Amino acid sequence: MSHDPHSKLVYMANQIATFFKSQPESEAAQGVATHINKFWEPRMRRQLFEVLEKDSNSLNALVVEAASLIHRPEPAEPIQK
Repeated sequence: MSHDPHSKLVYMANQIATFFKSQPESEAAQGVATHINKFWEPRMRRQLFEVLEKDSNSLNALVVEAASLIHRPEPAEPIQK
């Protein structure tokens, strides 16, 4: 059985979206983005954008809507040996 390494991240992003769905529609996407920008480290945001680039990503539509407001981190530096 293969395990998607991003499944926990998708779950967390969808939980945030579920919370912000109770906010006024005009504020919901900004709320998701603000939360992710404030509390997710760059590595997590980088992985979120990897998930967003997939055609079928299982992300809540509100997360997808908030993507343009989420700060995209710089690509990870390759590990030097």
